[in-house]
Amino acid sequence: MFKRFRRLRTTPTLRNLVRETRLHTADFIAPLFVRQEGKSAPIASMPGVLQMDLEDLLKECTLLQNLGIKAVLLFGLPSHKDSTGSSALKDDHIVATATRAIKENFPDLCVVADLCFCEYTDHGHCGILKNGVLDNDATLEILAKQALILVQSGVDMIAPSSMLDGMVAALRQALDSNGFSHLPIMSYSTKFASSYYGPFREAANSAPSFGDRKAYQMDFSNRFEAILESLEDEVQGADILMVKPALAYLDIIRDIKERTLLPLAIYNVSGEYSMFKLAQAHNLMDYNNLVLETMTAFKRAGADMIISYHAKEVAELLQKGF
Repeated sequence: MFKRFRRLRTTPTLRNLVRETRLHTADFIAPLFVRQEGKSAPIASMPGVLQMDLEDLLKECTLLQNLGIKAVLLFGLPSHKDSTGSSALKDDHIVATATRAIKENFPDLCVVADLCFCEYTDHGHCGILKNGVLDNDATLEILAKQALILVQSGVDMIAPSSMLDGMVAALRQALDSNGFSHLPIMSYSTKFASSYYGPFREAANSAPSFGDRKAYQMDFSNRFEAILESLEDEVQGADILMVKPALAYLDIIRDIKERTLLPLAIYNVSGEYSMFKLAQAHNLMDYNNLVLETMTAFKRAGADMIISYHAKEVAELLQKGF
């Protein structure tokens, strides 16, 4: 006698009834790029994604909300850069400005602010340099200042992405002592030094002018260190953990999910998106099903929320009953 597994695969209705992992529009966070000056411009390496001016940003929020996407992750493109990222420490911070505009028009949309300095420094590294090396503790001080500017503008959650030691503890202390103990932190807790970020460098104008970020982002060879990084951020007070990138790190997503009760986000990054768009342009695969299969794999591996440039496409597919 043997088990006939195919009995439950014979019709679409049966397959749907026994489906273990389901995608929902509410699972998704849409990453958006907003620029301080100039008109919206396409990102050549990421078809369908724009660096947006405020007017187009608000139009995009309308589309997202109509599709049922309830959260956005904002990245800022400032008009001025210098060695210390000083434009991120001013009240007219482009993400703060964008947040105020979004909240005025879409009060129920959850605004998450990426918190880093790579977009704001002229050298492209994630904070203050000392003798050409990122100064961890000096950067923690200005990271906390930037966080306070952002939350004062109406941001619902901050997402520190620089992989600095002690960043979550420093931010939790700064928020709590300034009346923002209710504001959650979604930490980029396990972020690898990855080639999958290539197109993002163009999107955010944030490529390092020298060297790389391997001294602070993680070695992609290290499984146990990856787990430790996230568990340490949990101890320091993170409310949501994250694995970035996603596609090549499903094992790490599962490893961390099995060791924490916190919600876990994954970032389906620019390089992953661009590869799929290239496959679509050349008719290499069934694009819609490829996207849905991959998003389902992220969730099956343990992701509770998915940050993805595909968010709008997935919402449209789900509305159509895919």
